[in-house]
Amino acid sequence: MRSDTQRNRRQLVKAAGQLFAARRGPISMTDIAKHAEISTATAYRHFPSVEDVLAEYRFGVGEKLRDFSLKQEATGLELLTAVSRKWVDLVTRHGGAMLYTRSGEGYLARLRKGAFYLTVQAEALERPLRETCDELGLEPLGDEAMFLWNILFDPREILDLINTVGLTKDQATERLVAALKGAMTGWSADRSRAESPASDG
Repeated sequence: MRSDTQRNRRQLVKAAGQLFAARRGPISMTDIAKHAEISTATAYRHFPSVEDVLAEYRFGVGEKLRDFSLKQEATGLELLTAVSRKWVDLVTRHGGAMLYTRSGEGYLARLRKGAFYLTVQAEALERPLRETCDELGLEPLGDEAMFLWNILFDPREILDLINTVGLTKDQATERLVAALKGAMTGWSADRSRAESPASDG
């Protein structure tokens, strides 16, 4: 990819992040292009829609989480807590823009279809969640564990805990991880019951 093409893409993604972080109303591709000092026609050559720019933005944040996770030497619950804490940091830095990467399609449906901005996040979470299941004595939950993590660590809810409830980033992480442990335990137990043959009598 040519250097000017790469620069334009970076500028558009950065502009979208800045605009959505300070959102005061609807934002169009024209708004993003103007903020990036790029023509609207050029912007559309890079991204077909505002949603596509935001997906690229979220992918960049997911890359930071993945890179952090892969460098960690911790294991199990300690690793999950560290990665989740890093996510809370990223959300407080970038979350204003990430609140708008919403889809009418469910998380697992998008993940299993290979949505690139979710698969990079899944790469960050696979080992922490798998090892936490093992540490808690649970059967592997696969991407259903990611589904539970995604519900609890939604950027909107993290910012709500910090800005409305007044929790620190550490407190928000600790409470959400505790809730996740309970959710994973309950999910695993119910799945085991559903998979067990009906008892006689």
